[in-house]
Amino acid sequence: MTDSMGNEKVLLPLARTDALVVKELHDEVLVYDLKRDMAHCLNPAVASVWKRCDGKLAVSEMARLLEKELKLPAKDEIVWLALRQLEKSHLLQERAKGPTARPNLSRRELVRNIGATALLLPAIISITAPPAQAQQSCGKLDGAGCESDAECCSRCCSSFTCQKPSVCLGA
Repeated sequence: MTDSMGNEKVLLPLARTDALVVKELHDEVLVYDLKRDMAHCLNPAVASVWKRCDGKLAVSEMARLLEKELKLPAKDEIVWLALRQLEKSHLLQERAKGPTARPNLSRRELVRNIGATALLLPAIISITAPPAQAQQSCGKLDGAGCESDAECCSRCCSSFTCQKPSVCLGA
């Protein structure tokens, strides 16, 4: 993306807000993505960055606020790492970019650079949650009428009746 002068335009990060359920806890934020059936746990550093992704704050300003909030030295690289993680988790509307972006700095390199403040590194733990329809009960119990194994909790439909698994296994 370029401006009218042909210069690369800085794109400030903007958090995604649609189809998300957000729960703030003591020192982390839980985000459930309804579109992808994913649950994300954001540690304090990445949660702080995500909350500030309003499309107006620059990365350097986010780093300054992060440092003030967590009372640990924070660098732009920490914010860029958080933004990459947020992007991978589909929690940003648009990818942040600009001439100062350092998207190739690895977590390991960052730990080497910041040393003891590595506890400040952003982290997102994500798990897949089954959709609501996958959480329903197993189906029909033994003795119920059936047409296929899939309809029965035991996965054994014999003579159009749900049976104990041993019937289908021939035991």
